[in-house]
Amino acid sequence: MDFERHFTDQLSALKAEGNYRFFADLERVCGQFPKVRNHGPGPDEVTVWCSNDYLGMGQHPDVVAAMVDVAQSCGTGAGGTRNISGTAHHHVALEHELADLHGKDDALLFSSGYVSNWAALSTLGSRLPGAVIFSDSLNHASMIEGMRHSRAERVIWRHNDPEDLDRKLSAYGPDVPKIVAFESVYSMDGDIAPIAEICDVAEKHGAMTYLDEVHAVGMYGPRGGGVAEREGLMDRITLIEGTLGKAFGCFGGYITGSKALCDFIRSFASGFIFTTAIPPAVAAAATAAVRHLKTSEIERMRQRRQVARLRERLDRLGIPHLPNPSHIIPVMIGDPVKCRMIADVLMESYGIYVQPINYPTVPKGTERLRFTPGPLHSDADIDHLVEALNGLWKQCALSRQVA
Repeated sequence: MDFERHFTDQLSALKAEGNYRFFADLERVCGQFPKVRNHGPGPDEVTVWCSNDYLGMGQHPDVVAAMVDVAQSCGTGAGGTRNISGTAHHHVALEHELADLHGKDDALLFSSGYVSNWAALSTLGSRLPGAVIFSDSLNHASMIEGMRHSRAERVIWRHNDPEDLDRKLSAYGPDVPKIVAFESVYSMDGDIAPIAEICDVAEKHGAMTYLDEVHAVGMYGPRGGGVAEREGLMDRITLIEGTLGKAFGCFGGYITGSKALCDFIRSFASGFIFTTAIPPAVAAAATAAVRHLKTSEIERMRQRRQVARLRERLDRLGIPHLPNPSHIIPVMIGDPVKCRMIADVLMESYGIYVQPINYPTVPKGTERLRFTPGPLHSDADIDHLVEALNGLWKQCALSRQVA
């Protein structure tokens, strides 16, 4: 087989479909975010509009100082896997902070949110005899991969539909171990799960609940514990999974739950056992971010103001975006080639960086630009973005929403 030709042909087809991913060569400058240096085509400085550092905590002085201080005192790497030589006091302190954030007895750190989902779900599914995992149809790829790896039976229920979940659970007897896996905020559409109703159904059938809060931690609730905290439901969730790489501005993932549950995952999850631990300096920075957002509402309030401002400006001009109650604003294009082209023009002509979201991340025909306004975006930044989009909408003859 001509391997190189096969690789090239597949990549050429991806480009022709408009689904090839180009990476921008950007350099974050501490204290200037969302402005970054651009080392690729376009202006030398661009404004980032699609970051998952939702609150700018990756730039917060306390978070940066914590990382620098611990890097200087402890060095860089963790030294190995947690079970051999890599457990640091900073890991333990962060786990205590995260358990407290979610009102749980314990927490367990992973190298990323992807790994925490993959490792936890694969372990639960494989080591609970006869387990069946009931998965929301729009769950993240990391959750899907964990379920597949577990080889447990998987049942898909309609997105955010507790009644369909109830019907699916009813087909299994009370002796079957059941896991209901879902997210709080769905990252591409920005919609939010009816957590209370899902818990009602899960409890009716004796199922454990697995909630991915990666796009919600830091963002919702009086202490940033996520949507479940905001709605007073954390005690009804068996396992809450989150990330340190989005609103907390750092790196890593985690799960929280009972001591027995976290110890069970710690003891049997290959994705934990055989992976080098996150650096102590990263853990210290994350701890500083979590502690700060437990007591500060400034970042969340400013962020919500900017989200509302951008939505209002888009509505005024009829630029279509999905209505949702979250911080994520998907502006709908519906064509992969136009989506890529508009993103390129925004970057090169306007100094606006936003990545096109195309298939397979979203279904074909629902291509979009996903904007995430943050507290560090100024009103002038929003005005500039909306003016640029308005001009491109005219240039590309794209349809507008009628109020």
